[in-house]
Amino acid sequence: MQELVEKVAVTDGGERLDVFWQSCLDEEGVTRTRVQDWIRKGRASVNGCVCTKPSTRIVPGQILALKPEFPASAIIPEPGPLLVLHADEHVLVLDKEPGMTVHPAPSVCAGTLVHRAASHFPVLLGQEGQRPGVVHRLDKDTSGLIVLALSDSSRLALSRAFASRHVYKEYLALVAGAPRSAGSITVPLGRHPLLKTRMAAVSRGGRPAETRYRVLWTAPDQSASLLRIRILTGRTHQIRVHMAELGHPLLGDAVYADKDTASRAPRQMLHAWQLRFTHPVSEQEMAFCCPPPDDFMRVLGELCRPRLCIGLTGAAGSGKSAVLDLVQACGLPVFCADQVVARAYARGGEGAAVLKCHFGSRFLAPDGGVDKAVLLSAMSSSESLRREVERLVHPLVRRALAEFKNAHADDVLLAEIPLLCEAELSSSLDLVAVIFCPDGLRQERLLKRGWDLGRINQVDSWQWPQEAKVRMAHLILDNSGSLSDLQARTAAMIRVSLGLIARRAERQMKALKAIFEHPDTNQDTESSHVSPA
Repeated sequence: MQELVEKVAVTDGGERLDVFWQSCLDEEGVTRTRVQDWIRKGRASVNGCVCTKPSTRIVPGQILALKPEFPASAIIPEPGPLLVLHADEHVLVLDKEPGMTVHPAPSVCAGTLVHRAASHFPVLLGQEGQRPGVVHRLDKDTSGLIVLALSDSSRLALSRAFASRHVYKEYLALVAGAPRSAGSITVPLGRHPLLKTRMAAVSRGGRPAETRYRVLWTAPDQSASLLRIRILTGRTHQIRVHMAELGHPLLGDAVYADKDTASRAPRQMLHAWQLRFTHPVSEQEMAFCCPPPDDFMRVLGELCRPRLCIGLTGAAGSGKSAVLDLVQACGLPVFCADQVVARAYARGGEGAAVLKCHFGSRFLAPDGGVDKAVLLSAMSSSESLRREVERLVHPLVRRALAEFKNAHADDVLLAEIPLLCEAELSSSLDLVAVIFCPDGLRQERLLKRGWDLGRINQVDSWQWPQEAKVRMAHLILDNSGSLSDLQARTAAMIRVSLGLIARRAERQMKALKAIFEHPDTNQDTESSHVSPA
């Protein structure tokens, strides 16, 4: 005979006994009338004393028990693989695969974990009802550790242990965004007022729920985080609802996440990672740890791949535009600061508006755009004016660069920024590449483009010397040879960047796997954090 055991929480105080048990069994399709019948038949108890009055008001702290009257088990064993971590005559610990419902329900009559476990452990069929051995549950698309009781005595003892919160449960979850390093969520949970198949955070009438989390790792782009989550209660969809309420829903959660977040994984990225409890018969402390399955690791692996935005700079005539064209021809997204400024200076552009606000119509053409020749002449004549114009324009480039990075998910991006060093934009980039060309060859190329020596010297004076740029670079492209030489070096730069991405991802995954396989045993203290670097 299966007995359900629950401890009355503060928020449940004053609730009718039949209403309380019906809410617990709602997912099983059990009606309130049926619960009332069981209570009247003496199948309910309060603090160990039989209670036959359905309208009894319950009190916080009471231990409630109910023996539902189900027909004899109609479970038909189904063969299939079962990941058994521990088995004795009383207890079975399994690693549940994602996509499998734990036990039969009105909408699922076959293909459950119970059906498969009964094939391997027929002793389960000696227990009544449609949930033989079940003392706690995991959602269909949640993977990981689950315990089944193989005897009535162990089932009763384990049910009470779960109800009294004497079982330690910890999960791994991939969530959207970057939550603060640790937190606790205590919002009560109840049925969604309109969608009865969903749970929701409710201010009145909900059951108490407590979820604690710590951040293990955050993706380099802050788009997702890996959390270790401990639940002190076991409410339906508790982690999923609480994290969504926090603003960081689980990746792949088709019910509680927005569409974009739901599409980022094939299922909700939730894994029952650690489980510790006292053996119901031997009283031995049992501890289990189960690393995430392949689908979880694949999603995590993709998140571990950092996107690299390479900032390309160099002196005038060094070959920046040629590299930009070569990279774009490889199919990689490119950013050109000169094009950003040109759009900003055009009629209706933000740059034109900013200059008009500070200097009136002094530098505007008749169409309302910036007269570049007039502006260049003024900047050449006044160092203070040039610095003021740069102070006004550089933030526009910085913002456009951020928008460019957010708009592309490619592994490698290239941003060509002539004044990268001077505008102090290196902190917005992952790598800085400097293209170097000997001054004599560079001047020769500029003269062929129609520049004169005065203009060359003027522009050079506004920038760092080539030697200074080279010293602060991560990558250096030598452009003292032919175009084919530059093409080969550009391809090498891309290969180096991709290799760096792979090595960084490999280091992060190695560190995370070590935590998954050998977790610490601290329940409420600081846990390890893996740097995204």
